[in-house]
Amino acid sequence: MDSVRHVDVLVVGAGISGIGMAHHLRARRPSTSFAVVEARSVIGGTWSLFRYPGIRSDSDMPTFGYGFRPWPHRATIAAGGSILAYLRDTVDEADLAQHIHLGHRVTAADFDTHTGRWTVTTRVGDGTATFVARFLFLGTGYYDYDRAHVPEFRGVSDFRGAVVHPQFWPEDLDYHGKRVVVIGSGATAVTLVPTLAERAAHVVMLQRSPSYVLSIPAEDRVGAALRVLLGPERAHRLVRRRNIALSRGLFRACRRFPRLMHRVLVASVRSRLPRHFDVDTHFRPRYDPWDQRLCMAPDGDLFRALSSGRASVVTDRIDRFTPTGVQLESGQHLAADVVVTATGLDMLAFGRIALSVDGKRVDVADRVAFKSMMLSGVPNLAFALGYSNISWTLKVDLVAEHLCRLLDHMDAHGHDVVEPVHEDPDAERHPLLDLSAGYVARGIAAFPKAGGSGPWTQAHAYEQDVKRLRHGPVEDPALRFRATAPLVQVG
Repeated sequence: MDSVRHVDVLVVGAGISGIGMAHHLRARRPSTSFAVVEARSVIGGTWSLFRYPGIRSDSDMPTFGYGFRPWPHRATIAAGGSILAYLRDTVDEADLAQHIHLGHRVTAADFDTHTGRWTVTTRVGDGTATFVARFLFLGTGYYDYDRAHVPEFRGVSDFRGAVVHPQFWPEDLDYHGKRVVVIGSGATAVTLVPTLAERAAHVVMLQRSPSYVLSIPAEDRVGAALRVLLGPERAHRLVRRRNIALSRGLFRACRRFPRLMHRVLVASVRSRLPRHFDVDTHFRPRYDPWDQRLCMAPDGDLFRALSSGRASVVTDRIDRFTPTGVQLESGQHLAADVVVTATGLDMLAFGRIALSVDGKRVDVADRVAFKSMMLSGVPNLAFALGYSNISWTLKVDLVAEHLCRLLDHMDAHGHDVVEPVHEDPDAERHPLLDLSAGYVARGIAAFPKAGGSGPWTQAHAYEQDVKRLRHGPVEDPALRFRATAPLVQVG
């Protein structure tokens, strides 16, 4: 017989979102029972899955770390292993491991409007396990962990070397002294190239078009000094506020003065490369700053690799693979022993979970997001999708705080069901993500939509969400509260 466990809140995903939600529940609502289910055999989400050389954060760590737990190191941009250790320490310090169920892949979740409870089915090995929960929180992110985006390259089967995607990096891949071609110009490629160049014979970054690459300090010396003077907690609050202000200021400047910021960003690259380098071809994007995420280069490591000759960049299109490398449309041939397809990720809405209400399937693409954290017409469900222009975790903290406030409000008023209701079927709708990146264009249609006004908007503006989620009221005309059954008692 399948096992059945009853909890107040079921958290799906033991990555940065799920761990953050679990910590907030334990700290803010100690009497609330909860469980975290994770499909994989380890915690950490992205930071335990992605193991390619040099993997690191693409946001500064004082804001990418949790608001409730200061980032303990000086590094501004941190290696993936350090982030994973930070997540594990967060779990250990809050004694969250007892609530985490590894190897539980959620396949279906059905809400019963009569009982006010979710019945969630998970696959565990050859069997299943069932959770019955008052509230469901989806911390599944928006990447497909099982699949990656790889274009169809002509002749790839003829290539005699290794072809790897960063998402599935082989642990035994030896690139020492090898000729490596990295296909791509996004954050993954910008991370890989200088790291691979430390051991490879030579690395070529092959791109169809350039991206904006911003050099930032690898270490925060001011933050380190403040930790000594003020202590970690007070320094964390100050540095976090400063970094948020700087990031939001940069974003707003890019949006308000795109031509000026285009020139500034390109000029910054030019100052870090030799005079003869063709910056206009390789680092002058055709789109405005922040139409796609800016790529970060700690201490300009990418430009140092290019300047040293250990790496180079080629802007061209692939004609086909050959037995010994890659043939380009221009006629140039790139010799390679290893080709890395840093060609992007595939998006996935809510981990392929079959959501339903009273047995009727929910098409999440037809739903509108309430306060960018709940779904219209779906009771007792919340989710976290991070910002496109600042640290993901900032949104996780705000959503978790607001959900705890929402549960407090429901308990105080005797409600056990809350449902966002979007009453205007003809109201304008927008994508939840506002980037022009390829992975967004390919997958965003499968996600819920944002509305055009009120609590249905999605601004990707941290300061607005602070007002809405941290300080704004829980009650809203679009929310329907009701009582259906007594609270679940955990056996």
